[in-house]
Amino acid sequence: MRILLTVAYDGTAYHGWQLQAHEEKTIEGVLNDKLSELTGEDITVIGASRTDAGVHAKGNLCVFDTSSTIPPDRFVPALNSILPPDIRITASRQTEDDFHPRHVTTRKTYCYRFYHGEICPPMERLYRHHIYGPVDTDAMKEAARFFIGEHDFASFCAAGSQAETTVRTIYDVSVDVTRAAATPASSDSGTAAGPGAAVSYDEYIDITITGNGFLYNMIRIIAGTLLEVGRGRMAPEDIPGIIESRDRSKSGPTLPACGLCLERYEL
Repeated sequence: MRILLTVAYDGTAYHGWQLQAHEEKTIEGVLNDKLSELTGEDITVIGASRTDAGVHAKGNLCVFDTSSTIPPDRFVPALNSILPPDIRITASRQTEDDFHPRHVTTRKTYCYRFYHGEICPPMERLYRHHIYGPVDTDAMKEAARFFIGEHDFASFCAAGSQAETTVRTIYDVSVDVTRAAATPASSDSGTAAGPGAAVSYDEYIDITITGNGFLYNMIRIIAGTLLEVGRGRMAPEDIPGIIESRDRSKSGPTLPACGLCLERYEL
């Protein structure tokens, strides 16, 4: 039977999802090892999204074939009892024998997260990209709408992509801002100001993108481009021209992996 798993993981300590030639630790490798240990079979999983090193996931998918007598829904507790704590199975069920998670029509949602403030709390550093200085989030929101629709996203694809086409459809892009912790303003001497001093509020900025598929580093480049807009280095109305140019040099930087999380698949 073929089993479909939903997998969540903290990607910090892993060299991505996909098995590597030089034995680096990967999500796929750990799942193969633990499933083989659990079933007594030689198991190889097939992943839906081959996330890069350092990228996190709340809802990646994978399938594997097994003759095990373990009931399909019991793979959740069975695997979680032997997996490392930074990988968790959140759902398991039997699926069609020919189901392939990369060959079906899906909606995929990713989120790129920022911590916007002078000092990034240590507990945020592995899951949010730290930025500081003025950022116009209204301009970012205005720019985001230009990505919606079917476009050739060659300008937002990193070198090394093996995709047959760079055309993708984006269904929704949102830029959400939430107030974070209050930070007392500093005095001219650099020490904390006294009572009654101005207080600045740090922000969580989340860019959430839903589409039918994404190119190599596409989300991290779109996020980098929107950040350039927020910093005033690009204008929102520049985005259509950047898309039409099909020129990677016209778009923004590829942001670090730590801020990116695969949120969910909708089959």
